[in-house]
Amino acid sequence: MGENEIRYLKSLAKQYPTIAAAATEIINLKAILSLPKGTEHFITDVHGEYDQFQHIMRNGSGAVKLKIEQEFGTTFSKAEKKNIAALIYYPERKLEEVARHEENMEDWYRVTLYRLIPICKNASSKYTRSKVRKALPKDFTYVIEELLTGRPDQSDQEDYYNEIINSVIETGRAPELITALCKLIRRLVVDHLHVVGDIYDRGPYPHLIMDALMRYHSVDIQWGNHDVLWMGAASGNPACIANVIRISAKYGNLDILEDGYGINLIPLARFSMTTYQEDPCKHFKVEYDADQYNIKDAQLDEKMHKAIAVIQFKLEGQLIEEYPEFDMQDRKLLHKMNLEDGTIAIEGVTYPLRDTYFPTLDPEHPYDLTSEEQEVMDRLTTAFLNCEKLQKHVRFLFTKGSLYKVYNGNLLYHGCVPLNEDGSFQTVTLFGHEYAGKQLYDVLEHYARLGYYSLDPAEKKRGQDILWFIWENKNSPVFGKAKMTTFERYFIEDKKTHVEKKNPYYHLVEQEDVVCEILKEFGLEGEDAHIINGHIPVETTTGESPMKCNGKLLIIDGGFSRAYRSKTGIAGYTLIFDSHGLILAAHEPFESVESAVVNGTDIHSHNAVVSSTKRRLTVADTDRGVQIKEEIEALESLLRAYRSGLLVEQL
Repeated sequence: MGENEIRYLKSLAKQYPTIAAAATEIINLKAILSLPKGTEHFITDVHGEYDQFQHIMRNGSGAVKLKIEQEFGTTFSKAEKKNIAALIYYPERKLEEVARHEENMEDWYRVTLYRLIPICKNASSKYTRSKVRKALPKDFTYVIEELLTGRPDQSDQEDYYNEIINSVIETGRAPELITALCKLIRRLVVDHLHVVGDIYDRGPYPHLIMDALMRYHSVDIQWGNHDVLWMGAASGNPACIANVIRISAKYGNLDILEDGYGINLIPLARFSMTTYQEDPCKHFKVEYDADQYNIKDAQLDEKMHKAIAVIQFKLEGQLIEEYPEFDMQDRKLLHKMNLEDGTIAIEGVTYPLRDTYFPTLDPEHPYDLTSEEQEVMDRLTTAFLNCEKLQKHVRFLFTKGSLYKVYNGNLLYHGCVPLNEDGSFQTVTLFGHEYAGKQLYDVLEHYARLGYYSLDPAEKKRGQDILWFIWENKNSPVFGKAKMTTFERYFIEDKKTHVEKKNPYYHLVEQEDVVCEILKEFGLEGEDAHIINGHIPVETTTGESPMKCNGKLLIIDGGFSRAYRSKTGIAGYTLIFDSHGLILAAHEPFESVESAVVNGTDIHSHNAVVSSTKRRLTVADTDRGVQIKEEIEALESLLRAYRSGLLVEQL
C-alpha cells in the first residue's frame, strides 16, 4: 500500500475510528444502492411565465397525480382524486375554499389526513429514513415521522396512531399539518430538478421564478442565451444591459426591472422623452399581454424602446470593433445607413429604411454615444451593479448553473453544439486559441465566470464581453444562428433580411451517428444515453416531433412562453426520468390557480414514453451510485487496514 493511500486512510479513520463504524457505513451505503432511482424533472424555456411554471412544479408534470392513482386507483372517483391533487398543489388556497362551504371541518380534516398519509408514504418509499427525516418540516418532524412509520392496521398501534390525528385536530393544528404534508409530498415526488435554460425575457415574472428556484430543494440550471444576457448585465457589461432593457421594453415588461428589481429607469425615461419627443416611434411598438400591461404606459415605453435600441447598436458596434476575432463586422450597420435618401446597403443590396430619425447619430462617428447617452448608461450600469436582488439571483445562476451538464447518462444543454455541414465540430477562435466541441463550452464558461468574479479589471472586462459574445455570436452554442437580425427587424421591411440561418446542428441531429458523436464528445455512449436540449421551439403545428433519432435527442422547448405558442401549438414540454424510464409530457396552457383550486382543473398533458427500462433503475445506476461505490471501496480498504494492524482503532 502506497504512502498516499495510507495517508488517505488515516484521514478517513478520523470519520470512522473503529471497525464497527466503518462496517456500519458499508452496510448503510450498500443498502442505499438498492433503492429505486429518484425522479428527475426537466423543464426549459420558461421565459418568465410564472403561473405555468409554478403549477408544473407543483404537479411534477403529472408525477403527483400518478402517486394518487397508484394509491387509490378505482376506489376513488375522478372528482375525489382531482380534489386531492388540487389540495396537494395549493394547500393554503384549497383549505380556504373548503372552509367556506364545509359544515364539519373536523371530519374533513380527519378524512383528508387519512388520505394524505398513504400518498406521503408512497412518495417517501424510495428514500432512506434519514433523507426523509431531513425533508420533514421542523414544526411537525415528530408527528409526521410517527404517522409515516406507524401501523394503524396493527391492534397494538391503532389507538396510538388515531390519537395523534385526534390531538392534532383538537389543538387546532390540522390546517398546518395538512399543508406540511402536501408540501412534503411535492418535495418527495421529485428528487431533482433540471432547468435547461432561458428563465428570463418575454414573460413578466422571471424574478419570481428565480425566487422559487432558490427555495427548491435540489436544482441545476443549464444557461440559456437569455440567462447569459442577464448575467452579463449584472456583471456590468453595457451592451448586455442595453439588450436586457430593450427586450423588456419590447414585451411590455419594464416592470420587471423597476418593480421586480428596483432598478431606476427614470434617467432613461427622461432622456427618451426629451430626445424622441416628436418621434412617434411607430416601429417600436410594445408587444404586450392585454391582461398584464397598462396601455397608458405605451407611449413612454415606445420612446424608451427606441432610445435603448439605438444605444445598444452603438455599444455593440464598439465591441465588434474591439474584437475582430468575433467575426461580426457584418453586424455593424449604423454606418451603412444613408439618412439623406433613407436607404441602407447590406450585402450588396440597397433597402429603404423604415425609420430615418436618429437625432443622436453622428455620421462621422456613428458608434459613439452622445454625452447624454453615456450619462444614461453610466447610471444604468451603476443601478444593475448595485441591485442586491439581481446580484443574488445571478450568483445563484453561477453557483447552480453551467453551459452544459452530464447527469445520470444524459447530456443537458441549451441551444446546440456548433457543427460544420459535414457533422464535424466547428472550430472557433477566441483570443488566439482554437476550440471545438466540449472544449468550446468549457472555455466559454471559464470566461463567463471571470466576467462576474475576477478581481483583475482586464480579465473581468474580457469575461464580461464574452458573456455578450455568448448571447449573440454565430459561434455561441446557446445562440446557434448565423446572425441576430435585431437591427433589420426594426428598420427594414423586407423579411428576407430578418432570416436567422440556423447552425447545421439543427438538421444534422436528425442523423443518429451525429448525435452519438456529440454524446461521445461529452463522455457518454450506449443505448441509454440521451441529449436533452432546449432553445428552439418545436413546431408541433407543422408535425415536428421533439424526439429525434429514436429518442436519443429530445428538444423540449414547446412554447412555455406565450410569444411562441402560436408557433408550437402547445404550452411547453417537460420530461420526467424516474426508475422506470423517460416520459415526455406535452402541456396545454394553464387556466388559473383559482380554477385549479375551485374546480380541480389541472394542466392537460399528453404523455409519451421515450424509453423504458428492462429492470427498475436503482441508485446503483446513477452518478451518485458511482460515488457510493467508490466510498464503499475506500471503507473496505479501511477495514482491511484495521484488521491487518496497519491502522489501530480509536476506541
